[in-house]
Amino acid sequence: MPGTTICKNCEASFDASYEYCPYCGQKAADNLTFGVLFNNTISNYFSVDARFFRSFVPLMLKPGILARRFVDGKRLSYLHPAQFYLFISVVFFFLFSFTVRRVDQNLNESIAKGFDSEALTDVEEQEKDSMARAVAMKTLRDNKKFTGMSDEDIAAIDSSMVSGNDVLNIDFGFDRKLLDSLIAIGATEEEKLVAMGMNEEAGSFKRNMNAKILKFYERRGGGIFKTIVDTIPITMFLILPLFAFILKLFYWKRATFAYHMVFSFYYFTFLFTTFSVMLIVERWVFEIPGWLHATVYLSFLVYLFIAMHNFYRSSWLGAIIRTAAISAVLLFVIPIVAFGIILAGFWTY
Repeated sequence: MPGTTICKNCEASFDASYEYCPYCGQKAADNLTFGVLFNNTISNYFSVDARFFRSFVPLMLKPGILARRFVDGKRLSYLHPAQFYLFISVVFFFLFSFTVRRVDQNLNESIAKGFDSEALTDVEEQEKDSMARAVAMKTLRDNKKFTGMSDEDIAAIDSSMVSGNDVLNIDFGFDRKLLDSLIAIGATEEEKLVAMGMNEEAGSFKRNMNAKILKFYERRGGGIFKTIVDTIPITMFLILPLFAFILKLFYWKRATFAYHMVFSFYYFTFLFTTFSVMLIVERWVFEIPGWLHATVYLSFLVYLFIAMHNFYRSSWLGAIIRTAAISAVLLFVIPIVAFGIILAGFWTY
């Protein structure tokens, strides 16, 4: 006759022949090994199991179908939309970090030379700076799809170079020699801010902004790009409900806000997956030509159009009209969000 055993988790007694506790579900012989610890960590955090692969194919090839199945109640067979988004976003930002480091390093060097532009008089130094500028501009052009800069923005930066020194012409609007002398003798922050032109009656916002400019000056702009990029993951969690709200405006009676959030999670998961594939291809396979980039970006609209038709069960004409309208709203919202990201990044610099 088999005896009884006590569950280590809930401390309930049950038949020793049971492999799992009938009360809480923990394994009866739960011996902790390194393999068990590693497996549990991966499975609990990422849930990389059959559900991931059952979710991945319809996400990429059947727009809107996965989200529709989830809201229809078929949830145990597929990865939870928030969990799916979290996993893919972690992968994307890990891959993106390689590009960020490269761009940040080149920009840091270019900005640092801009601070020292007044001291450059030697011809040899000017030639070196000209080469550095060329590298910096090439870096910006090669990575403009990630930085969000247009050809006109890059051309404006290039034209702002000092013609005699070929470095970034950074004009802060204050006496740099005076500020440099205060920094050299270890003056207080208040003394340095006054040297920058800040008066004693300045409000907290202006005071904080001047403090950030001072930090930017003292660090010679080091790490500013990386700091801005680091705010993107947090910003994305704000963009998701914003996108869901826009969907709610166009499908007011079709679904609840939670349904729109499910759609948003899966759609942004698709975007991050596509961007991750592009990063892998560009880093380890070949450089993606511009026409292919344009085709991929166009596919995002096509995917959104088909996904809305399948998820909201609207007509093809209705899906086309709503996709065009939502795209127009996003064209207005995205620059505001981009400015917010830059401002938030500078504020946390």
